[in-house]
Amino acid sequence: MENNENRAIKHFTDLRVWQKSHDLFVSIYGAVDKLPRTTTAGIIFEQLLRSSGSISASIAEGFYSRGRRKYIRYLETAHCGAAETENWLIKLTDCHCMEREIVEPWIETCVGIGKMLNALMRKLEERAKPKPKADGT
Repeated sequence: MENNENRAIKHFTDLRVWQKSHDLFVSIYGAVDKLPRTTTAGIIFEQLLRSSGSISASIAEGFYSRGRRKYIRYLETAHCGAAETENWLIKLTDCHCMEREIVEPWIETCVGIGKMLNALMRKLEERAKPKPKADGT
């Protein structure tokens, strides 16, 4: 995805955190789609695709929600989706469904997405705080 750091955010796809989470899903999808399906691995793959897809979906939904509080709730949901994805990735390697060397960059991406979401939520929360008046009240 294109980096729009210096441009105004007009659409959810302009957000770097959405771009990273979308790219994570596409990367996981491409790798998982090529693997043979066993019953157990299939369950893990399905959950992994759902959780990784929900990260960018929650960011997109929140972008168009009304009010900062609601937007922050969607970002919290996206953050939970990143943690859930990380959980399924750990299971993927621990159950020997995929090599750790393949999965580790995705885990690092989940952690990075979580940090980006935390920063965005903090920024939105600070903007929502009432500003003190010039006379100190």
